[in-house]
Amino acid sequence: MKECMMTENNTSPRRGIILDVDGTLWDAVDVITESWNAALAKVPDVEETITSDQMRQCLGKTMFEIADMLFGYLPVARRREVLDEAMRYEVAYLRDHPGNVYPQVRETLETLRAEGWHLYIVSNCQKGYIEDCLKALGEENLIEDHLCFEDTLKEKGSNIRLCAERNALDTAVYVGDTAGDLEAARQAGAGFIYAGYGFGDVDAQAEGVPEIGAFEELIPLLRSGLQ
Repeated sequence: MKECMMTENNTSPRRGIILDVDGTLWDAVDVITESWNAALAKVPDVEETITSDQMRQCLGKTMFEIADMLFGYLPVARRREVLDEAMRYEVAYLRDHPGNVYPQVRETLETLRAEGWHLYIVSNCQKGYIEDCLKALGEENLIEDHLCFEDTLKEKGSNIRLCAERNALDTAVYVGDTAGDLEAARQAGAGFIYAGYGFGDVDAQAEGVPEIGAFEELIPLLRSGLQ
């Protein structure tokens, strides 16, 4: 897999855009927080409620890391059981209470696909969460493949590389909104585009990566032949 984002040759390389979810495609923080508090209200050994700020700090972390952050006062096995209960409830809740999809996401994905880019999603989430986001987008068929932490129990960098390899990508770029996303892309040997409108704080200029201020800015950026 090549790290460069676009190449000029006669073999038409297979180009892939691999997308993060939270802070890149949608903002579901408040809805997730609502669902977790509803689920945790039924759990006897968890008394506190989760705030939106706490939830925002968890986004991008693996499931095990979130369990440690929120339920560190419980034994390891129990904190993961509680997390699993909350996450299962969350997936069911989001089917009917989706997050807020950012403007022009669907239209941008349609344009990129028409221009020859293959589209994928990799996220540090549980099974079912990506599917909820795709349902909210209303364009499930545009995304050719997706991977989450629960699929492999591997961190994002490994899953980005796996996604690129199993889809035979010659060129891959990851679009995400956090420093962790940037590091994961580098670990995978993929390019990176920083979604500056999301939840993270990356100094794109210092890191030498392109930044977009809105999702639709992907189109001119990728058309420019950025290396």
